Amino acid sequence: MKIAILFGGLSFEHEISIVSSIAMKDILKDELIYLYIDGKRDIYEIPTQKINSKLFSSGEYRKFDRAYFKKGGFYKISGLFKKEQSIDFDVVLNLSHGGDGEDGILSSILDFYNIPFIAPRTEACVVSSNKFITKGYAKSVDVNVLDYKYYTKNDDIKVDMFPVIVKPVKLGSSIGVAIVKSKEELDYSLDVAFEFDDAIIIEPFISGVKEYNLAGTKVNGEFIFSIIEEPQKAEFLDFDKKYLDFSRTSKAKEVDLGDKLNQEIKESFKRLYNTLFEGSIIRCDFFVVDEKVYLNEINSIPGSMANYLFTDFEELFKKVALTLPKRKEIAINYEYVNKIQVAKGK
Repeated sequence: MKIAILFGGLSFEHEISIVSSIAMKDILKDELIYLYIDGKRDIYEIPTQKINSKLFSSGEYRKFDRAYFKKGGFYKISGLFKKEQSIDFDVVLNLSHGGDGEDGILSSILDFYNIPFIAPRTEACVVSSNKFITKGYAKSVDVNVLDYKYYTKNDDIKVDMFPVIVKPVKLGSSIGVAIVKSKEELDYSLDVAFEFDDAIIIEPFISGVKEYNLAGTKVNGEFIFSIIEEPQKAEFLDFDKKYLDFSRTSKAKEVDLGDKLNQEIKESFKRLYNTLFEGSIIRCDFFVVDEKVYLNEINSIPGSMANYLFTDFEELFKKVALTLPKRKEIAINYEYVNKIQVAKGK
């Protein structure tokens, strides 16, 4: 199988997308084709044997062939006579974290050009990339969420009890997130959060809360789960700690919460994944408070695809690649237009 890894993009998480994508060389043994989207949204085909992080920070990637979308795949102008060539691959893995990759832009383009890809479809991206919408969706499928307030930049923001946690609505990797323990800290934290986003949510911060991660997918109607992991953290997983996860390849340690909580976390995952996330491998992060499971967030394109949570990620990847959801065919027959023309005598 030939796998085209699409990464980069116009995003605050651009750099961690690079790290996550390079890690795939140690995870997927099939032939990899790297397609890098730079900050101007130009696409470059990067030779797998030459890819490294310095290539991008130095701008050296620009010496490689430019690529572009076209119906059915990607193409490039290459060779001595500068002819158009198709880039050969079987499936795309969307590894563009944050904006472009997780907000639905790339999914929409891939769908439009009829390119097979592993990642959430556009509707799923909209739900999972916006924390406010995520919470509403979770509640609608009977998954618990912590209390929260939603604010935009010009709102009068009042917090009655501390500590709280402030989160930009549309960013991942804990960018712009802060634990706030006083009114003085709140003003500064809001300034930081609104630098990254025009909307925020504020939740109560529960010190020492237990968090557990579960990844999974659905193949032919059957769920396949990873182990449940308890990530190691201090007060919360900040950007620097999460950054390390994007290059993880060593297996995580499984935690056993007992039959009741293990099952409740898996059932919550099933309700969230539903049919909305078909064609993707996602990770859901849960809190457990007083023996009750709450959703923290949905990672629709998790760092390094959460490979470290699965016994055999490569086999799982192939199963998903071979059972991607099919687009519903819509017949365009101009029946309505023809009826109008007949009615008008034309």
